[in-house]
Amino acid sequence: MSRPELPLAQDPGGGGPTGHAPFGYQQELRRGVGSFASFAAGFSFVSILTTVFQLFGLGFGLGGAAFFWTWPLVFAGQLLVALCFAELAARWPVSGAIYQWSSRLTGTTTGWFVGWIMIIGQILTVAAAAIAAQAVLPGIWSGFQIVGGPGADPSVGSPTGAQNAVLLGCVLLVITTVVNILGIRQMAAATSFGVTVEIIGVLALVLLLFFLPERGPRVVAHPTGWAGHGGYFGAFLASSLMAAYVMVGFDSAGELAEETHSPRRTTPRTILRALITSGVGGALLILSGLMAARSLTDGQLAAGGLSWVLTDRLGGVVGRLLLCCVAVAVFACTLAVQTSGARMMYSMAREGALPFHRRLGKVSARTGTPITTSIVVGVGAALALVVDIRQSAIFTALSSLCIALLYLAYLGVTVPLLVTRIRRRDSGGLPAGVDETGRPLFSLGRWGVAVNTLAVLYQTGMTVNLIWPRAEIYDLTGGTWWLRWSAPLFIGLSLAAGAGYFLARRLHRRIELRHVPHTHIEPPLDTRAVAEPARGPV
Repeated sequence: MSRPELPLAQDPGGGGPTGHAPFGYQQELRRGVGSFASFAAGFSFVSILTTVFQLFGLGFGLGGAAFFWTWPLVFAGQLLVALCFAELAARWPVSGAIYQWSSRLTGTTTGWFVGWIMIIGQILTVAAAAIAAQAVLPGIWSGFQIVGGPGADPSVGSPTGAQNAVLLGCVLLVITTVVNILGIRQMAAATSFGVTVEIIGVLALVLLLFFLPERGPRVVAHPTGWAGHGGYFGAFLASSLMAAYVMVGFDSAGELAEETHSPRRTTPRTILRALITSGVGGALLILSGLMAARSLTDGQLAAGGLSWVLTDRLGGVVGRLLLCCVAVAVFACTLAVQTSGARMMYSMAREGALPFHRRLGKVSARTGTPITTSIVVGVGAALALVVDIRQSAIFTALSSLCIALLYLAYLGVTVPLLVTRIRRRDSGGLPAGVDETGRPLFSLGRWGVAVNTLAVLYQTGMTVNLIWPRAEIYDLTGGTWWLRWSAPLFIGLSLAAGAGYFLARRLHRRIELRHVPHTHIEPPLDTRAVAEPARGPV
């Protein structure tokens, strides 16, 4: 149970400072995120160039060409989730979105565990995003294959490829950590640049591959290239890991709500826009790659993924130029995920809900960013890589585990939201309100219960699918039981460790959420005047 929310002196969605407010969340984070930068935060987290390139070979290898159909299925399920999140983002525009939404819907005990799982999942997602550099950089220049030299096997399933992935990933994490601690404007500018390059790269790549077809779009009607045995249904479910890994993180725009101008109006739109843009672009990217690949049966596509298709069909120069766009997308993705994780950790720390919370909840007066949490997330991701440096299943295991954790955290929001809708069905579920322009907040209206129910059913099924102990995902050795069961074991240990700290610190009595109005409230004229100079497009 949470204590009653404290009164908020000023609406955090208004854009004005609250540094002199006696109660509520003070405006310590700086509002330097415009509408495009907010969209870029969600789109970079999803990052179809990063994640499709990273796991295309895995998805195709597990399910053949027909694995394409996992994409629209996952997109439809995640769109249901995004619609629910858009409603909550309009009503509670504060950092630590998932933690805050869950806590305000069902109490701080459940919210704390949701936030705890989300932080762990985001740290692992940062690690998984960083090692995607291995799927791109050696294809641009063989000198990036440092472990074993340029002639070594760069495949992520090989010992040299896995170790080199860890090395490149750690270097990338150092760079993104530096950018993160410089300030929100620097982070937003870098992310916006990365998204611009990524969108241009996706359009160019799709158009080029569609003009070089080896076969028609009917290729997706058959599991060509699938080398498995027995029934195809299990292989199809396993191949959905690729789509599930790509289409998460659209909620990261909500993590930056306290740093976004007019967040009640901006954030719901950018959450949906980021997912829809990624869904359409990713589908075209996968289809064009399957149509343009020179062969679907010689093993090259499963081993090399889209990087092989680019260099094989477009030649060394053009292919490498497009791979440079992918490299920029990998950087922007890693940066966006790290930023999101840092804001989640900061949001919980300022409630006194984490160890060393006084340090973690501190915002730099110079940069206006939580520097310590950015460093902790970066170091945590690097440690996750170093621990697994000799594990050739690092790509698949990390990818599936981190997404399973995020799906669990998302369920910690959609399930309480569904319960709230049912209990308050007569009153319309969530309270109404207006955004910064005076227009009604985003709402699903009478479709809320149906959309929410379908979202919960989809998430439950996909969570089970992601943590299922498949040897081809978690144990490439084929004989190590603890690797095969690593997902449920890791999740169980994470929850046990969290429960130990939560009970030892008696956090169920200590966490106090500040009250956040469900509707926009205009700031006082004196504070509004102070806020104006800080505004500006990013």
